[in-house]
Amino acid sequence: MLEIANLTVRYGAFLAVDRLTMNVGAGEIVGVVGPNGAGKSSIVKSVGGLVKPTAGSITLDGRNLLSVPVHERIELGLSIVPEGRGLFPRMSVEENLIIAGDPLRDRVRSARNIERCFELFPILKERRWQAAGTLSGGQQQMVAVSMGLMSDPRLLVLDEPSLGLAPIVIGEIGAALRKLGESGLTVALFEQNAKLTCNVADRIYILASGCVQHHDRAADLMTNPEILDHLM
Repeated sequence: MLEIANLTVRYGAFLAVDRLTMNVGAGEIVGVVGPNGAGKSSIVKSVGGLVKPTAGSITLDGRNLLSVPVHERIELGLSIVPEGRGLFPRMSVEENLIIAGDPLRDRVRSARNIERCFELFPILKERRWQAAGTLSGGQQQMVAVSMGLMSDPRLLVLDEPSLGLAPIVIGEIGAALRKLGESGLTVALFEQNAKLTCNVADRIYILASGCVQHHDRAADLMTNPEILDHLM
């Protein structure tokens, strides 16, 4: 589904991503793990159209994304959940979801998707009329993930969804991602949290300094002592 080939991203003289190649197949959950500065967010922003790569290609179902305007990528089935959540803090949970579902231009589908999000995160249904900015950090992240689902994506890309969250909330986010994978949704998860990624992903890429250092099935990585030490 998503193919990235020889991606290079520079910010002036700084090389953030160095000839990176990776792919995400339809129906897979693929994890990309690395520390701060490894290039994860630069890859996400390149896929979403917020950063123009220096070189390389990004295709979605064979279509060159680099030639597609940012707003049109949603219509192709791409949804990005950015680091930092990007909520409208003074609006209610439900209002945030309605805004995120606006590209559908279909109230029936939007209402259906809201209920789907409430099934995934029941606490949000209880807080549906509460201002998003007054929620706990974990609940705000649940809203952010739900907003990413409101456009009925075929590929959901998440950038650091566990950042700053308590372990119990990280577990809830992981359980939700597994449910989404079981439903057939394709997910690309960019994370520092190796434990979360290994628990939900089918395959994992390990990044360092903008390059892929290792790539394997999650189950195999978890039985490799050398890689396990590197991850944990």
